Amino acid sequence: MDHDAGSRLRRPRQPPQQQQTLVWQTGGSDASLTPSPAESGTIYASSIGVHNGNGNGAGSNHRRRRRSTLADAEDTIAVHGDGYGNGSRAAKRERSVSAEDGDSDAVSPTTTEHQRKKQKRNKPTLSCFECVGRKTKCDRGRPHCLACIKRQTKCEYAHVANVLEETTRSAANERRMTKGPKKKGDALKPQIPNAADRGFNVNRLKALGSVSTSTGLLSNVPYSAPGSSNVFGIGSEHPFANYWTCEGGLPEVISVLPEKVQSDILLTRYFECVDPVYPMLHRQTFYADYEHFWSLSRAEKDQADGAFVALIFVMLALGTQFVTSTSPRERKQTAEFYASASNQALRVSSYLSIASIRSVQAMVLITYFLINDNHASDGWAFGGILMRQAYAMGLHRDPNIVVPDASPFEKQQRRKVWQAVLLQDTFLTVLLSLPPSATHTDVSVDDLKQDDASIATDDPTDTDYIKSSWTLANLVQETICSPRSLDVPICTTVRQKSKLIQDFRTVYRTFPTVFRYWDPQVLAEMAQTNKRVVRQTLFLCSNYFHNLMLVHASESADVPVNVRGTLEAAHDAITAFFILFALFEAEARVWWVFNHRAFLEALCIGNVLREVAREEGGSNVAEDPLFIRAKNDIMRMIDIMEIMSQGEQASETARTRVQVLNELLL
Repeated sequence: MDHDAGSRLRRPRQPPQQQQTLVWQTGGSDASLTPSPAESGTIYASSIGVHNGNGNGAGSNHRRRRRSTLADAEDTIAVHGDGYGNGSRAAKRERSVSAEDGDSDAVSPTTTEHQRKKQKRNKPTLSCFECVGRKTKCDRGRPHCLACIKRQTKCEYAHVANVLEETTRSAANERRMTKGPKKKGDALKPQIPNAADRGFNVNRLKALGSVSTSTGLLSNVPYSAPGSSNVFGIGSEHPFANYWTCEGGLPEVISVLPEKVQSDILLTRYFECVDPVYPMLHRQTFYADYEHFWSLSRAEKDQADGAFVALIFVMLALGTQFVTSTSPRERKQTAEFYASASNQALRVSSYLSIASIRSVQAMVLITYFLINDNHASDGWAFGGILMRQAYAMGLHRDPNIVVPDASPFEKQQRRKVWQAVLLQDTFLTVLLSLPPSATHTDVSVDDLKQDDASIATDDPTDTDYIKSSWTLANLVQETICSPRSLDVPICTTVRQKSKLIQDFRTVYRTFPTVFRYWDPQVLAEMAQTNKRVVRQTLFLCSNYFHNLMLVHASESADVPVNVRGTLEAAHDAITAFFILFALFEAEARVWWVFNHRAFLEALCIGNVLREVAREEGGSNVAEDPLFIRAKNDIMRMIDIMEIMSQGEQASETARTRVQVLNELLL
């Protein structure tokens, strides 16, 4: 290579004059907008003088140091505009004068074209770039929004958004408050923004101060409301009977354990009916600790871990709920006794100040027991304590960060327990239309993996089932829980609704094939050999289609109810309950969550059919095959509820549901 060529390669490239970047700074009303043609690089124009990219200029450093944060914000808005077309009047006047004088050198054609493109959007983008690109709701949190934390993505904001955030931040601890819907006038009958929540006796909801809060829950109890102030109107008696003395302590609780043979039977029932749906415990390691506990002497048992004793008792209580060899009354009394023993074991072990994986596991199962035992209000309150304990233990954090030296198995258990807490909180808040609590986490779903090399392996489909439920719960909590708790529409634009439906379908496609192919005949055949997968399939699909139904049924001023989408999703969701009742009738009677979800689906179908008949006339409802099938779904649900309201296992809740659904068919 010759010397001249080398010189040419080493010579720094000079940017063409028309590519100069203009950054306008206003220090007064007469800002100079014409850059010096002799300078290259970035040029700053201000009333103080012209500065190059190195910040040179008379008095510039002194003035910038004395400029306050508020003045910075005002200057930035004055130059770039506040997003509503209100920029600097001086800058606008200078640009207009320059244009009239034909000063083509002041602003190059490339810069002018670039400015015209930027002026297409008058409103500033305040959401982060990631949420804007994904077209998802952004809470505009700093330094990272909640959506980016959940997605594990980089969260960045535009410069104008950061300036406005700094200047308009509330002085009250810099907190944001989510605003409810604006009321226009004194509306005596506010519209519920979801067709799935309509059709209730609103007079029974006035004590809650909200039209749609927990309406579905209240509708499944007798119309004779209790005289005392009860949060949800069910389970007014104390959930845990008091059998304990002040001095008994943990030895008193251990003394009421059943014989090991009876305990083994109830635990087997638990792992058969409950564990497939909520696979939070590891069976091999639990049974190892369980057998070791029974091998101890009585004195050694009295010194055992109270949280583990509580875990055993609540598993016995849940197993008892699914036993069919005893009378319903005896089964209920025995289960409640075991649940009381579990709660007492937690109390004497100071579970409020000493949290552990076992205590959190026990609390998760106690919450499910209370809900199944018709104590949903107590379960909701108990779940609040559970959430605080999970946060205190750091279960919401990535185990690789909080416990980097822990074994892979321990990290896996922490992820599974957090998934159980998140799942319970998310879908319970959906059913009760209350705000979610498990909203802050950086635990990734993808980190939950099956370690085949470990001797403590899970059931084959459990990991896939947990990850599928987890992914669905993240989407539901991000898009459905908060709007429903505030009586605001889930979707405010047609585009947002279409995008959200597509997101749900994308999540559904991530489910393993075994959970997506759920033909009734195929499931009936599979129930003969693999009941665990059948239970998981039904619960997962029921959750998915129920929430998809809520999205279709949501409406606002600009977004109507998707009638056909709502009825299709409701049919798929309620069919899961019909299959569960046909294959596992005894279990279908116990699962309050599944029962109540199916009841809400039938209620949604009835509300949609009633509104369609009122708007379009009864001929369409009577002739359209989709509407005919929807009406048959309600009638089949009524038939099942009538079966559950009769005989020795008669349910008062089922009788009330029959009454409510019959009113929809009138």
